[in-house]
Amino acid sequence: MEKVTLNAALEQVTAITNVRIFDGDQIIAPRHVVIKGDSIISVGGDIPADATIIDGENATLMPGLIDAHVHTSISGLRDALKFGVTTELEMNGDFTKRGREIQLKNVNDVADVRSAGTAITAPGGHPDELLPDGDEIPEFVLKELEKLSEEDREAMLAAYAHDHEEIPQVTTVEEAIRHVHTQVENGADYIKIMIEEGTVMGAPGLPVLSDEILRTAVAEAHKFDKLVIAHVLTAQSSQEAINYGVDGLGHLFIDRPEYTSELVKSIAGSGAFVTPCLVLNSSIIGNPASELANDPRVHSKLSPDWIDILNSSFNTFPQGTMENSFKNVMDLHRAGVDILVGTDVAPVPVPNLGGLAHGASVHHEMQLLVKAGFTPIEALQSATSKPARCFGLHDRGRITEGARSDLILVNGDPTTNISDTLSIISVWFNGSQQLA
Repeated sequence: MEKVTLNAALEQVTAITNVRIFDGDQIIAPRHVVIKGDSIISVGGDIPADATIIDGENATLMPGLIDAHVHTSISGLRDALKFGVTTELEMNGDFTKRGREIQLKNVNDVADVRSAGTAITAPGGHPDELLPDGDEIPEFVLKELEKLSEEDREAMLAAYAHDHEEIPQVTTVEEAIRHVHTQVENGADYIKIMIEEGTVMGAPGLPVLSDEILRTAVAEAHKFDKLVIAHVLTAQSSQEAINYGVDGLGHLFIDRPEYTSELVKSIAGSGAFVTPCLVLNSSIIGNPASELANDPRVHSKLSPDWIDILNSSFNTFPQGTMENSFKNVMDLHRAGVDILVGTDVAPVPVPNLGGLAHGASVHHEMQLLVKAGFTPIEALQSATSKPARCFGLHDRGRITEGARSDLILVNGDPTTNISDTLSIISVWFNGSQQLA
């Protein structure tokens, strides 16, 4: 009986008709998409006689959104999906291939996830300044565990125990090479390095690994054909990362020194992408995301704990300005650098990491990109086709024949009014429809 049900689901044909289609790059002429099981089988063309018809009048169909910078959890992946974020890219955490096998076995109601595994950082370096002291499981994690089913709780504890059995120390070139090998063996999809001396995080003087160690780590990761993404928050650390040969910057430098134009040229010339996480920069300078939290399209989908988090902020660098971040991201964009949507949201609601929430902050990030000077279509590209291309996820980020049926249907037209991305009617994840 179970097989029949599964087969029936795989064979189900759905046609979303009479709809405006943003295909990941642009609005296209066809007005309908046909999906069968987990794949898009046609864009335009004939509609099969046995198709279930969904009328998309006055609505827009888009590829599922991709958050290119998160730290996540089972509940975070669930929240992401509520907001049409069908893929999260973890930049330090437990969701490598091995971690996914432990935590997501028989879990189907969550977004897809890829991970760097444990990032390369100095002992006592970032992100230690953000975490509680001691070896005990932090109270905010225990609080989150209480909300999970027994199966989810056991999976999360297993992954947490594995991650904390022996936190890898990197103090030498040899240890950096060994660390890269360990992450690759665990099934890391890419590698993350930390270049953070702490000023922007309100903790100046954090230890940072030497140029030689970081350069070696990047070279070793490239031997395995792994992308390397660098945590950077200043112009200086951004230039250092580019000098090491990284493939992407996981943040946007928050300062704007006199040599910014030279830095922009350097980043553009390297071919590296940038995930600016404007939502994080906004929080770092002290801005809570209260307007987002108060939006009924957001408020209705998040727990009170996450709403409280949105209504707070990091506030570790109040001397910063969003004007600088907007200018920096537009300079990079005009120079031809691929700009990706990312949020840096925490895996669970943590009081001192405010202004960010899974799923919801992706929409906020697109709004901030438009405020900086992006067109709505450019902001949508940064949340769909661009991250898919940059991370080699060739089965998603586009509405095209053969792609995964990860889709989001929204009221209105976000290609002219970016806020319409939050007016979600329905989400399809791998062919499974989730009503808003």
